[in-house]
Amino acid sequence: MDIKQKNYTDNTILITFLLSLSYAILRYHIAGDVPWKDFPFFILNKAISLTAFILLTINFSIGPLKNLGIKVSDGWMNSRQALGMTSFLFVLIHVLISFMLFKPEIYKQFFEENGSLTLYAGLSMLGGILAFVVLWVYNSAFKTDLKEDKTFIQFITSRKFLLIVMLFSLMHLFFMGFKGWLNPSEWHGGLPPISLVAFTFFAIGYIINLFGRK
Repeated sequence: MDIKQKNYTDNTILITFLLSLSYAILRYHIAGDVPWKDFPFFILNKAISLTAFILLTINFSIGPLKNLGIKVSDGWMNSRQALGMTSFLFVLIHVLISFMLFKPEIYKQFFEENGSLTLYAGLSMLGGILAFVVLWVYNSAFKTDLKEDKTFIQFITSRKFLLIVMLFSLMHLFFMGFKGWLNPSEWHGGLPPISLVAFTFFAIGYIINLFGRK
């Protein structure tokens, strides 16, 4: 097979998901006290969200890394579109599951006594919703007549636009979990929360895009 036809999409997605799932099981079930009955929905959702953020980071960073002078193979360059579409699907699944789980009985730290959202929960949800909507527009544009609009495509693939999208995602992760990040003594088995792991990956990706995206 010609190297230009090669891509690493399947292996990247599979390995990323398996590592994310293994980490979620280790932290919450084995090192933590989350019952196994919560695996099919609660824990799986955490693995899906971590997978989504890692894949998004990889997808957004391949081009900028090459611009920074780092050798990036054609296989990785050819993987960008599939990785982007797959990461959006993971994000969509995460959003749907999270809306079903997001209630005071499960996430009491995000709700006031009167049932309203706390300030940090509201900021996290705002960042998450804005990031999801913009990602949806970004992915949909290439599958509709909008792909013929060169001005629009240049805008949604521009450095400024993508940096704003990534900021919304970082905002969602930060306000969702930063309080727990500040108490390492309460981490299950000393393992960082998944929100912190995802934030770290995405923050590195943001820095790469900040300096490497044209």
